[in-house]
Amino acid sequence: MLGRAGGSVASEDAPDVKVPYVPTPWPVVAAMLELGEVGPRDLLIDLGSGDGRLVIEAARARGARGLGVELDADLVQVSQSEARRLGVADRVRFLRQDLFETDLTPATVITLYLLPPVMMALRPRLATGLAPGTRIVSHDFTLGDWVPDRGMKIDVPEKSYGPPYSTIHLWVVPAFVQGRWQGRFGSGSAEQAWALDLQQQFQRVSGTMTVRGRTARIDSAELSGRRVVVAALIEGAGGRERHQFQGEVRAGLLEGHWRVEGAGASGKAVAVHVTRGERPPAASR
Repeated sequence: MLGRAGGSVASEDAPDVKVPYVPTPWPVVAAMLELGEVGPRDLLIDLGSGDGRLVIEAARARGARGLGVELDADLVQVSQSEARRLGVADRVRFLRQDLFETDLTPATVITLYLLPPVMMALRPRLATGLAPGTRIVSHDFTLGDWVPDRGMKIDVPEKSYGPPYSTIHLWVVPAFVQGRWQGRFGSGSAEQAWALDLQQQFQRVSGTMTVRGRTARIDSAELSGRRVVVAALIEGAGGRERHQFQGEVRAGLLEGHWRVEGAGASGKAVAVHVTRGERPPAASR
């Protein structure tokens, strides 16, 4: 819509929003691809692709595959023609389609330049319908209280909409980790039971860690895609010890590495998602 699509959005998921076609400035195209770390292994889906410049540049400059979704039939034709002219037609496609009817699940990168009501209407699908680790890159507009993982601001004097600069936002879709995890770490006589009770709002995680029947609040947590890092101070025989788990979540398992700072103890760790909490409503605020 705004930036790369024309026409209006009207579906059961989104309000009826009339939006102009405003081409994304070339410096912003380059910055979005850079922030999203787009490369040859990626499939980029651009929602509201306009003249196709972002999809085509992803293929031409970074070797990615791409799909552009656009309501304006003339712009779809322009995109297809430009892809042929630049020799990337074998790696990109353009569809005249409502973005709310587009299957986003194959994407490794989603790019957006959409008005806030459309962004918020899309947010539940972006938060819960994409594979963990999928990158979402937006020009100017955000996803409400889903805080970006990273961002950048660049001067764009030639920008035709808004101030003479652009803010670009990146989100990495987090795995769903809310609930109780139980497992063991170490081996042999040193093997110990551990558990996590986690609460989650998007990539922000809090909760408790339990080791040897001792429970403490997690004081450091990071969730990026499937990668999980949590740490807490646990009471031990010699006083409090800092326990840290670092690993990945896949198919209901947490697998990774456990270490106890200052004690020289470390080893493999695994836990099972025994109680899955409710997903927080992705459409809030």
